[in-house]
Amino acid sequence: LQQAGMVTSVVTDPSNVTRVLIEEKPELILMDVYMEGCKGEELTALIRQQEAFVGIPIVYFSVEKNLEKQMAALQEGGDDFLTKPIKPEYLVTAVKTRASRVRQMRYFMERDSLTGLLNHTQLHSRLISEIDRARRIGGPLTYTMIDLDHFKLVNDEFGHMIGDHVLKTLSRLLIERLRKTDVLGRYGGEEFGIVLFNTNLENTLRVMNEIRESFSRIRYQGRGKDFFVTFSCGVADFPRFSTAELLMEAADKALYEAKHQGRNQVVPAP
Repeated sequence: LQQAGMVTSVVTDPSNVTRVLIEEKPELILMDVYMEGCKGEELTALIRQQEAFVGIPIVYFSVEKNLEKQMAALQEGGDDFLTKPIKPEYLVTAVKTRASRVRQMRYFMERDSLTGLLNHTQLHSRLISEIDRARRIGGPLTYTMIDLDHFKLVNDEFGHMIGDHVLKTLSRLLIERLRKTDVLGRYGGEEFGIVLFNTNLENTLRVMNEIRESFSRIRYQGRGKDFFVTFSCGVADFPRFSTAELLMEAADKALYEAKHQGRNQVVPAP
């Protein structure tokens, strides 16, 4: 698989699977059925119990030819079964085909149709997995909530097509200014959520203020007049807030405070 250009991670101890899944975020798991100290279906059941890994396809790769045993393994959450021995070119094709299909399906299932950012469910899921990674590695993490100021007035005065254009403009700006490793999602309506891994509160405040200032200078046109839009922002940091729920709640309260203080500003959670 590596010779075919794929990036792979090999796990020989089943107890290390969760760590690798968190760190590598694989598109597909190729798993033996008979392993030392653990059966494939048992490990699959364990993986499927964790919300962040429910959507990762698991393909069994085994010498097991008994159809009933194959079906029993699939019932625990597996997606397909490849039988050893197998020609290398067939294995490569089988894995490539499945990974490509999963990649396409996952994109449309996980993305907000307007902005292309992660949807609410996936944003929450990724926040949980990033917290797990930060807790294990011991690094910082921040969660940011953004809300466009007076966005209802934009829709009312200029129409929803212009409003959608504003939302897509902010999305593109976030994608351009932030790292590819950062997690960007549309929380809902005109609200956005951002997870910055290995970034402390001070640096997040600086970066978000730079983005806020850039966004506030973008000129829009609608119904014969020019206008500008701003956003307010609340930021909470891990490990001060130790769970996804606490981080989101703290960032939301900070966002409310930014609105209360006059909007168009970035406020850290107290």
